[in-house]
Amino acid sequence: MEEQFAKLDIRKPENIVYRKSNLMVDRPLSYCPGCGHGTVHRMLMEVLEEMDIAEQTIGVSPVGCSVLAYDFLNVDMLGAAHGRAPALATAIKRLWPHRFVFTYQGDGDLAAIGTAETIHACNRGENITIIFINNGIYGMTGGQMAPTTLLGMRSSTSPYGRDVEHMGHPIKMTELIAHLPGVNFVTRQSVHTPVNARRTKKAIRKGFEIQKAKQGLSFIEVVSNCNSGWKMTPVQANKWMEENMFPFYPLGDIKVDGKLIEKKENE
Repeated sequence: MEEQFAKLDIRKPENIVYRKSNLMVDRPLSYCPGCGHGTVHRMLMEVLEEMDIAEQTIGVSPVGCSVLAYDFLNVDMLGAAHGRAPALATAIKRLWPHRFVFTYQGDGDLAAIGTAETIHACNRGENITIIFINNGIYGMTGGQMAPTTLLGMRSSTSPYGRDVEHMGHPIKMTELIAHLPGVNFVTRQSVHTPVNARRTKKAIRKGFEIQKAKQGLSFIEVVSNCNSGWKMTPVQANKWMEENMFPFYPLGDIKVDGKLIEKKENE
C-alpha cells in the first residue's frame, strides 16, 4: 500500500479530484469561517464554467453580505440599491435578452426592503435566476432580526426571542413566490454537507438551463448558517440549523416546470 501511494503523483491530471473554478478570483474569502456564502459562490461559478456561459452572464448583488460577491466572482457584476436587485436584473435582461442574468441576495435584502421588487419580478415571470441566501438574520449589520428570523430566535433587536404579538410571523418567501404564475422553478436547498452542496449545484444549473430555454423565472433559496450572528461555532451553527431552520424551512423542490409539488401529509 505504501508503495502504491509513493507512486501516486498528485500533479498528474488523472489524479486530480478537485480543481478550483477559474471563475473564482484568486484571493482568500473574507466571509466568517463556516459561512455558506463561499460554498454557494463555488457552486455558482462551477455551473457557469461547465455550461460555458460565463462571458454571457451578468450578476446583480445589492447590500448585505452578498455585496462581497464582487470580490470573488470573476464575471460581470452590477451593484443594486438595497432590495432592488430584481428590478435591475429585469432591466438588464430586457435590454440584453441574450445574456444570462442572476441576482444574489440575502434574506434581509430580498425578504425585507426588496419584497415588492422580488414579488413583482416573479409575478411577471422575468427570465432571470434569483439566488436567495436565507440565514434568518441580518449578518453584516450586527445580527438584527430579519423577516425570516424564527419564532423564539434571539437577535440583537429581539434579545428575548421573536414573538408573534410584537414582531409577527417569519415569512416563507419561497412558498409565497411558488404560487405566482410567472415562476417556473422554485427550490430550497443548503450547502452544509457535500451531498447538499451537490444538490444546490444541480438546482443552480437547472435555473440557468430554464433561463436558456426562456421558460421564466427560477427562484433558488439556500438555507445557510450565520455562526457570527447566531453567536455559535460553525459546528454548533450547522447543528442548530438542522434542528431549527430545516423544520420551518424544509429542503426540496417546491415548484418544477411551472407545477407545484404536492407534499405528503407526513412530510
